[in-house]
Amino acid sequence: MKKHPLEQWGSMVASKTGRFISLAFWILLVVVLSFAWPQINSIESESGKNLPETEMSEQAAAIIKDQFPNDSGTPLLLVWHRENGLTTNDFSAIQKVYGELKANPLSNQSLIPPYDEMPPQALQAATSENGSTIVTPVFFKKGVATDVLQESLDDLTKIMGTYDVQLDKDLASNTLHVRYSGPVGIATDAVSLFSQADVKLLIATVILVLVLLVIIYRSPLLAIIPLIVVGLAYGLISPTLGFFAEQGWIDKDSQAVSIMTVLLFGAGTDYCLFLISKYREILFEVEDKTAAMKLAVKESGGAILMSALTVVIGLATLSLAHYGAFQRFAVPFSFGVLIMGIAALVVLPAILVIIGRVAFYPFTPRTEEMARTQGKKQHKPSHKVSHKVGHFVTHKPWIVIAVTVLLLGGLAAFVPRIQYTFDLLSSFPEDMPSREGFTLIEENFSPGELAPVQLVVDVDDVDVNLQEQLSSLPYIDHVDDVQIGEKNDSIQLYEMTLNANPYAKESLAHIPELKDEAVRMLQESGVNAASEHVWIGGETANQYDTQQVTERDESVIMPTMIALIALLLFVYLRSVTATVYLLVTVVISYFGALGAGWIILHYFMGAEAIQGAIPLYAFVFLVALGEDYNIFMISEIWKKRKTKDHLSAVEEGVVRTGSVITSAGLILAGTFAVLATLPIQVLVQFGVVTAIGVLLDTFIVRPLLVPAITTVLGKYAFWPGSLFKKDA
Repeated sequence: MKKHPLEQWGSMVASKTGRFISLAFWILLVVVLSFAWPQINSIESESGKNLPETEMSEQAAAIIKDQFPNDSGTPLLLVWHRENGLTTNDFSAIQKVYGELKANPLSNQSLIPPYDEMPPQALQAATSENGSTIVTPVFFKKGVATDVLQESLDDLTKIMGTYDVQLDKDLASNTLHVRYSGPVGIATDAVSLFSQADVKLLIATVILVLVLLVIIYRSPLLAIIPLIVVGLAYGLISPTLGFFAEQGWIDKDSQAVSIMTVLLFGAGTDYCLFLISKYREILFEVEDKTAAMKLAVKESGGAILMSALTVVIGLATLSLAHYGAFQRFAVPFSFGVLIMGIAALVVLPAILVIIGRVAFYPFTPRTEEMARTQGKKQHKPSHKVSHKVGHFVTHKPWIVIAVTVLLLGGLAAFVPRIQYTFDLLSSFPEDMPSREGFTLIEENFSPGELAPVQLVVDVDDVDVNLQEQLSSLPYIDHVDDVQIGEKNDSIQLYEMTLNANPYAKESLAHIPELKDEAVRMLQESGVNAASEHVWIGGETANQYDTQQVTERDESVIMPTMIALIALLLFVYLRSVTATVYLLVTVVISYFGALGAGWIILHYFMGAEAIQGAIPLYAFVFLVALGEDYNIFMISEIWKKRKTKDHLSAVEEGVVRTGSVITSAGLILAGTFAVLATLPIQVLVQFGVVTAIGVLLDTFIVRPLLVPAITTVLGKYAFWPGSLFKKDA
């Protein structure tokens, strides 16, 4: 009789020579790649574009660069502030700093305004109305790496110290303060935040997983083994991704790498637990550890491969996005999980067989014969809670369905109330220098001055000036004089400030209104095809385009991901019915998680809005990872149904997978919850929503809703597969 492919694989990696060859080969590969290729974290983080060049704000930026060139460079905004009002000595200190920068320029400094030569009255005229704040720029060469800019800012900080200018004291103290803001300040702060996050995240995740594994298994060695496997998988993933980035095949994204670390420890530990639990279960029946591992790989390998493949394909759908940040997440996530799934079936079996039953000490699994001859306990788990849950679900399925759907539906009802923001700066901690600087500008100057709107029009040789008409619009505070293009005098640029926060949701809504108004004005002035002659740039337009592109990506990625996972489920289960209800349950769970996340973030943590990217990120992770648990449990029900009646098969499926999926869910939710301890709001929000989603899957969907639906459907749960025909 021909062996099952997974049993053959188990024989290879568990055999006396195969176990050592498998482990040695993997370790050798890690060592070679680590020396040959750079680690992903050593690669400079790319500040890649998020919007396609076809978007209006990007087109406007290209026209402005061509027609209104500004070679001054990338600005660092120095926001000077004294709570009780700037003094003559303060203006003198500002001038001295600029005099120092003129005499000894910073590395890559391209231009500074001649503030050191201005009379103090000129500086005073540029201060805010209350006299407390002034903003002055320093320009750096374009395209300079962020770590190099950080070195320049460190040198600038030393200069500030010479003149007793405070950079880190509370702004309320009555001294002269300065905050680094603008594009350079934001870029260096962002890199600093994510570099700190990487280390904290890794340490916190490892500690959390280790503690949870010790609590769950009460075996020190068994707690360490999954971490070793994840570490060996990461040893392969990191240099490979570093090589991809070095070759320019992917753009390294610090945020993606941070979340990938969490995903690897969470999902990787889960895959390890799936195999470990099956191996332990078989060790109670089979004395030979090699034979036990062959069976364990045969019985759990398919579910592990399908679970990993589901996550890989689900996360890979992010590559269909037009938004750059989504695309940059696709490869690290999907590739990381793929290698992790392989490691769980190569490295883990080898380690477990080498160590043997000692891995489970002090609760060593033994066969009845071994326990009798050695005079020791079997330490067989009783699964008391899982038995009760399985019995209740199979005997009261309609009550379970009604209660769980009502609970998830109630949480999902909060989804329409969620407010979204597309402002990256709002994701920074409030005491981050660049955000403090922007807050000072917002509080002391016109809100619109934070980010002027840039309207570009092509008047097609018609003599027209839109300044007065634009100034009359109710949401416009001020319009600068028109600028004429250097290469084409038909191109006009109007820079204007909104009378509200340019990052607010209401301001974003004004962008299409402004375009319609500008088109109307050009049409009335006699410009033909006016709709093709108007472009709007600046931060507000950029965020409006981000909103539109994100909505487009959601409309493409979500259904594509569902279709691909549906295909995988059908191929694996051979059941249309099961494919449908397994997908429906995780989608309901996703909306429940989003609603519950909003309740916690808004009503308990005080968040006014969540980042606009969160729904898509959460969907991709929760649907993929939710199906992980469904596949593992449902595959057990399918196996049991071959030899047992329907209710017994469902109950056994719940019992056999209950403790391992609960353990895996707690670990995965815990690792995502670690993100909530970081100072970056977008990661906090993502961590909270995904952790809640995993917990809902672990304690509501998987042990209650799915088996209850399977019970109610009876033989139709298997339609049109062989198990349906078996009952027919």
